[in-house]
Amino acid sequence: MSDVAVAELFGNDDWSVQPDGIEHRDTGYFIARDVLAARRAEGLWDWPLQMAEKRWCRPSLFREAFLAALERFGIARDAELIRSFALGYGIRAVVAPAADTFVTLADMLQPREVVDAGRAFARPARTLVAAGA
Repeated sequence: MSDVAVAELFGNDDWSVQPDGIEHRDTGYFIARDVLAARRAEGLWDWPLQMAEKRWCRPSLFREAFLAALERFGIARDAELIRSFALGYGIRAVVAPAADTFVTLADMLQPREVVDAGRAFARPARTLVAAGA
């Protein structure tokens, strides 16, 4: 048995919760225990928002490991944690496989194409009449 296996408090396919923090198994990305509860100025939890930006991070497995780490380290959850995951990962995709049940908000929100941006928009005549023009 390796030292990592002995020290592991929780693990899934992607993440290992260890006494000093959580680590992504493939990339080695590490979040130290003492910064897990980091918040942004508006009160949102920092790590769910940061990890949502990483294309290699599977949301369901990160969330599972993050919540397990909070539980094992005695860090209290609050409503802002739920909000942080929702803002970071967006709406749940119903048709996706179970391992990828979230879609990032950036992937959901795409700017619309602007057609004929240089032309002025003419109001219909009835709108002008209704306005008393």
